[in-house]
Amino acid sequence: MNIRIGYGIDYHQLVEGRDLFIGGIKIPHDKGALGHSDADVLLHAICDALLGAAALGDIGVHFPDTANEFKDIDSKILLAKTKSLIEAEGYKVINIDSTLCLEAPKIKPYVPQMQETIAGILGITIKDVSIKATTTEKMGFVGRKEGLVAHAVCLLAGY
Repeated sequence: MNIRIGYGIDYHQLVEGRDLFIGGIKIPHDKGALGHSDADVLLHAICDALLGAAALGDIGVHFPDTANEFKDIDSKILLAKTKSLIEAEGYKVINIDSTLCLEAPKIKPYVPQMQETIAGILGITIKDVSIKATTTEKMGFVGRKEGLVAHAVCLLAGY
């Protein structure tokens, strides 16, 4: 069996006047992530991990922020398209492990819904989607609540 590991990371600035999407769901907050799409930092990191594992480049190669077709796009669509890209190369997703870095809002209450959303798109079980969160103890741009970061690792198997 051909096993591949992928790693992804994404950053987004937090600004007023935007909705906050993390893990495919809208989370109530006074700020949202700034980006060309809906700026879902977690789904973007997962896309990069999947694309990297299949040696297909990164999210910017496939969904450039200069393309109007991706302006304000729901990142769940990008994740579904990413799944199709890796499947076309003969891979399926085994699991996802991810970590969000943000001071606020607290995301623990939303994790089950995020897991369900991501698992549904990728065709895996919620037990195959790990989502953790941490703060930066008030250090750096994350600590000042100016932005958020997501890290993701995935395992793919060739079939």
